[in-house]
Amino acid sequence: MDKIIVKGLKIYAYHGVNPEEKEFGQNFVMDITAFTPLKKACVTDCIDDTVSYAKIAKAAVEIFTSEKNDLLERAAYRVAKGLLERFETLDEVNILLKKPDAPVKLDFEYMAVEISLNRSELNE
Repeated sequence: MDKIIVKGLKIYAYHGVNPEEKEFGQNFVMDITAFTPLKKACVTDCIDDTVSYAKIAKAAVEIFTSEKNDLLERAAYRVAKGLLERFETLDEVNILLKKPDAPVKLDFEYMAVEISLNRSELNE
């Protein structure tokens, strides 16, 4: 299956279990893989025959920052679901949501969750 990929999307938001995470916010990094047929766009060279990666990225930021969640799982799921709802030609969306500044007293690059959602799961 063809893919549109947005990697390393930096977003400042207010998600987390701790009250200070919701009050002061922190940095998140999101990787998006959107599965969609791209053959027609390859032939026509027309933006109308694909899904703009810019529109995917902007929608993801809007969805991600529209509410505050305790869990990364919930925040990533909302983005995956929202992208499938907004872009009808997407068959599946994979979200890797990284929290590089998670409040854990250890040396790490990031904590993360990865959520995959396909169109058939939307109404479950």
